[in-house]
This record gives sequence, structure tokens and C-alpha cells, in this order.
Amino acid sequence: MAIGVLVLAAGSGSRLGASVPKAFVEVGGTTLLGYAVRAALSARNVGCVVVAAPADWVDAAIDVTEPLSRAYGIPVQVVPGGAERGDSVLAAVRWLPAECDLVLIHDAARAFATSALFDRVAAAVTADTPAVVPGEPVVDTIKTVDGNGFVVGTPNRALLRAVQTPQGFVRDVLLEAHAAYGSVATDDAGLVERLGRQVLVVAGESDAFKVTTPDDLARAHRLHPRDPSAP
Repeated sequence: MAIGVLVLAAGSGSRLGASVPKAFVEVGGTTLLGYAVRAALSARNVGCVVVAAPADWVDAAIDVTEPLSRAYGIPVQVVPGGAERGDSVLAAVRWLPAECDLVLIHDAARAFATSALFDRVAAAVTADTPAVVPGEPVVDTIKTVDGNGFVVGTPNRALLRAVQTPQGFVRDVLLEAHAAYGSVATDDAGLVERLGRQVLVVAGESDAFKVTTPDDLARAHRLHPRDPSAP
């Protein structure tokens, strides 16, 4: 399958408290968007990357991605994202060439996911397994509570996974899921679940943590004080 990657970078990042949209925050001299796109371009069999950016930041996203596109010899298209995640996915997937029948969807906020994770997810997507997500075992005990805060259950931790991105899909199944349930999309694999299709979880990685809060950003700075590829 030819692979197209959608990098979702349209979020405002209000919880991060930054003066720029989250994808444009720098760590070690490189934006989160730059890290994410570079990992996507480094993965095997990727033919095209489409970035969904805030409408007012499309030019800035092009400034980030054009040098990477030239360096890897792979086209990167930047499009305005939508108000909701599902809108951004649909805005981006329309730009993928028809031959890209396998789609990886990645959050720019998970900027430090490695190309190996992209490869692992893509390799597991098949016609019989049309949706694949990476996930990490849950280490904390999880409680289910009612509306008043009282515990009503304790799920078996061994059966729980904290899912990450990139998530991989057969393109037609992804589009079917968004057509049916896209208005409630917060997790693309969850839409495929609602279709009644199987979703496989493969091993995730600690590097694929999501930069959401100032504490997450501080962690990113500790782990990546200097990007060796930055000018």
C-alpha cells in the first residue's frame, strides 16, 4: 500500500499557555511541527504528507515544511485546518493522491514519535485489520466513577492501553467512518470502532507523549535540549 500521512497541527494549544499555536512552539531550536513532519518523511513508503494548520498560520507552516520536503524529496502540502479534528482530517485527506490507500494520521503535538513507530503502525494495517493504533500499557490503577464521584468499578489494568498517534487506516474505511460519525471525532480509531470494524493496538513508545500542558513542554525541553538537525 502507498502511504499518505496527515499531520494535524491546527490546534490552538490554549492549555499550553504559549503565545503561538502549539505546533509552532520550539523545542531545541525546532518547532513541534518540524519534528513531526520530519519523522513522517523518514518513515518507509511515505509518498505524500499533508499538514492541516491554523488558517492564519499556513504560510508559517510552509516555511517549516518546505525545507524538509526538499531534503527528503517527498511532497508536503499545507492546508487550512477546520474548527474540529474531523474537519481537519477531511480537509487534509482530500489532498492525498489517489494511490495513497493507506493513511497515517498523526498529531503534531506528539512531535517526538519516531519513524520506527510510523513503520510499525503502517506494517500492521491490512484489508482485514483496517485500523491500527499504537498504545502503551497503563501503569496507574483506573477507577470508574458515577456522576457523584463514587467508585463503581475498577477495570483490569492489564487490558488497558493509553493510545497514541500515528494511527493507521485503510483510506476507504477511514472515509466511511468519518462520513458516518465524523461530527463526534476526537479519536479517529474510535470512529472505526463505531462502524463495528476491528482496531488493532500495537506497541507504542514513550517518546510519543503528547505536549498539552506546560509540564509536558518542560519534559520535552529536558529530553530535547538541542535538535542536532536544527541550523
